[in-house]
Order: sequence, then structure tokens, then C-alpha cells
Amino acid sequence: MQRTPAGETVITPRNFRLLEELENSEKGHGDMSISFGLVESGDTFLSDWNGGILGPAGTQHDGRFYQLLIHCTQEYPAVPPTIRFTSKINMSCIDSKTGVVEKNKVPAMKNWNRNTGIEKVLQSIRMEMCSDKNRRLKQPAEGATF
Repeated sequence: MQRTPAGETVITPRNFRLLEELENSEKGHGDMSISFGLVESGDTFLSDWNGGILGPAGTQHDGRFYQLLIHCTQEYPAVPPTIRFTSKINMSCIDSKTGVVEKNKVPAMKNWNRNTGIEKVLQSIRMEMCSDKNRRLKQPAEGATF
């Protein structure tokens, strides 16, 4: 969403927004401790994405690379994407049986607005890894999956 010089609100269409996010990710702009891209390069709906988060130093996640799946519905960016870890992980904001990220427990998803985007959500999940409630939690064996 942007404002014109006349003060009008312009809402960026879903695919334009997702194409911009994809381009920034592919060019390596932004946070290098996270990554994301389309599952299938021919996905014209830009719905299904792979993601990855490098565990932060000084936590039980240090040195681990977590893989996840991201799904952007047709309502994106009005609503946040759904995210599910494929790598087993133990965190207070992740359903321990399915790997689904609980939207009401991740700040970027809980406080979602049209300008948030996939990168900010992944950064927010990574910051949760550093939180007092998650940084010391024992983690499943490396390579374990949901």
C-alpha cells in the first residue's frame, strides 16, 4: 500500500507484491540468515514457497539450518502467509505435532499489515529463537523432520 502525492491510497496487487519479494530474495537483498523462494519456478500464482532460517549463535539453534514451507493464499498480502517447518524444531510458537507456526505467537504475524512480507515474518521467527522462552529449549536430533 502506498500513498500518491495527492494523498490517495494505492494498493499494490498481490502478484506484483510477491514478484517484488521474490526478486529481492533472489538478488540477495536483505537478511542473509534467512532465505526463501518459489517451490516451482513456473508457479504463476506465486503461492508455494520454500524457506530457510539459519539458527542464531548463542542459542540451542546455533549452526542449524531449518527448512520450512510458506503458503500465500489469494488474500495475501492482506493476510499473513501460513508457515510450516519441515525440519523438526522445538519452539513455543510452533505446533509440536505439525510444525505449523502459530500466527498469534509470532510478532510479525500477530501484528500483520500489508507491508510486512515474507522476509519480516522469517526474521521475526528467527528472533523468537533468541527469546528467553526458546533459546535454551532442547532441540530434536539434527535432520529430523515433521
